[in-house]
Amino acid sequence: MELFINIVILTISTGALWLGAVWVVESAPRLAQKMGISDLVIGLTVIAFGTSAPEFAVTISAAIRHQADISVGNIVGSNIFNLGFILGGVALLQTIKTTKKLVYREGGLLLLVSIILLFFLSDYSIAMWEGIFLLVALAAYLSYLFIHKEPLEEEFSHGPFRWYHALQLIGGLALVVAGGHFLVDSATFLARKVGLSEWAIAVTIVAAGTSAPEFATSLVAAIKGRHGISAGNLIGSDLFNIMGVLGLAAILRPLHVAQDAPFEIFILVMLVLTVVIMMRTGWRVSRMEGLALIIINLIRWFFTLKQ
Repeated sequence: MELFINIVILTISTGALWLGAVWVVESAPRLAQKMGISDLVIGLTVIAFGTSAPEFAVTISAAIRHQADISVGNIVGSNIFNLGFILGGVALLQTIKTTKKLVYREGGLLLLVSIILLFFLSDYSIAMWEGIFLLVALAAYLSYLFIHKEPLEEEFSHGPFRWYHALQLIGGLALVVAGGHFLVDSATFLARKVGLSEWAIAVTIVAAGTSAPEFATSLVAAIKGRHGISAGNLIGSDLFNIMGVLGLAAILRPLHVAQDAPFEIFILVMLVLTVVIMMRTGWRVSRMEGLALIIINLIRWFFTLKQ
């Protein structure tokens, strides 16, 4: 009975995370636009935060409760899920076009911070000073974008701001925080019940659940032909996950992880490199490349759950 209850909690929590994040993504850009913030800053800050809100809630909640494997595993798993299953799945449905800026600047930066994370976790921990470094790097990146104020290749369309969007934003954040709290509880219980490590559950089931907003955003953007938003949302979210979410989590409490962690980070680095190469060849991610990304991640899930 207890197993069934936790499965139900896991399902409801994932749904709450997804709904809350959708509300955040819908309302926050409208509010930011009303305040006169540029589309570039909105896209790389508000929307990136909105789609990363579930990862933020789960990771910070787990870090505070001394569950470092859930904290780090969720971010690593979510980033791999974003670039593998989501980018691959969207590309399988419709070829995604890319740009030089997206490939060289954002793709290059994501590869760099993933390598830095691999270096930080070589001793199976992320110290407070390493968390500070990641947050400072994020601040520097956003400052660079704000100072240059480069126009987006594609314009974001938000619509007018209404008074109820403020309530939608508050309600969305509340759902995300509550969903994250209960998701950690149920995932941890299930991990122990079926004999899997917390790390394995974090990089698979929890990661898939918290990546639902990225999937919804990227899929809708691709269907509407807004390819830059589709791919940019995933890369921007991954950047925010590593530098912002993990950085803050490590500052709140140093993170000590399982011995599986460095290997999973290595997989992430190789996947980022693969995606950057795919985006560069022909300036697009083709359907065949999308299928390849999905297969790579299915194999990775199989071996992770088998351990």
